[in-house]
Amino acid sequence: MELRQVEHFLAVARAGSFTAAAAHVHVVQSALSASIRKLETELGAPLFERTTRRVMLTEAGRALLPLAQRILADVEAARDEVAAVSELTRGRVAIGTIQTLTVIDLPGQLGRFRQHYPGIHLHVRDGTVPALAAAVTAGDLDLSFLAGVEPLAGGLISFSHWTQELVLVCPAGHRLGKRRRIRLPELEHEPFLVFRRSGIQALLERECAAAGVALNPVCEATHVPLLFELVAAGLGVTVLPRPVAERSGLPFTEFDHPGFQREIHLAGREQTPSNPAARALLAHLLD
Repeated sequence: MELRQVEHFLAVARAGSFTAAAAHVHVVQSALSASIRKLETELGAPLFERTTRRVMLTEAGRALLPLAQRILADVEAARDEVAAVSELTRGRVAIGTIQTLTVIDLPGQLGRFRQHYPGIHLHVRDGTVPALAAAVTAGDLDLSFLAGVEPLAGGLISFSHWTQELVLVCPAGHRLGKRRRIRLPELEHEPFLVFRRSGIQALLERECAAAGVALNPVCEATHVPLLFELVAAGLGVTVLPRPVAERSGLPFTEFDHPGFQREIHLAGREQTPSNPAARALLAHLLD
């Protein structure tokens, strides 16, 4: 198996078309098709189902896909190692972050890192914890800030961790927002705004189920600024990290209940990142 064949395979898998893939890798379509046929012969199985409308991965192709991605990621890491001889004058590092990151000033830290290594291209992605963790495992992200109450999944490495307290955020004048602490049963049937697909929501649902408390979800949002606007408009209450609530200007109250906190991890897939730019960024963030 040649690296060129792996690149051609991934190009077709991403584009879903031999024509578009050939244009992307700058070869004629006949050469691309011959490269894929040779790879299929070497592996002893068809990798694509070819139809008149679209090219789709076969079961064998789907099995090869993550391995091919890892091969290219390792090749890029090797190229970055060569660049390290020139003291990181070029390279690329990708880092993921959750929306509610407050334990570190990531934009400020990345700005200072950029001053030290102006030739390093930074890629920053936000998303849900499962998506970010999967991206680290697949090699799409070198590092990521992840949140949760359970140990890191998938063999990921935690380089450092912090604890975030979660609080109840309320509209101005809300009865619960005037309290210093509340018990979990007081949320029973309270109109609740869901921070969709977040670890915070999963934690809240778990704790409420264990306590026999029925939540009353009335609205969902996927972005924190919008969630604040919905709370401020009086649609309901929500749960967010205390530092985020403090910046919102909205009233909030603590929970008189164990378990309303979560761990924030700076995570990666290797104890020592193979990408030199990732090693430099990790050292910068941990300094």
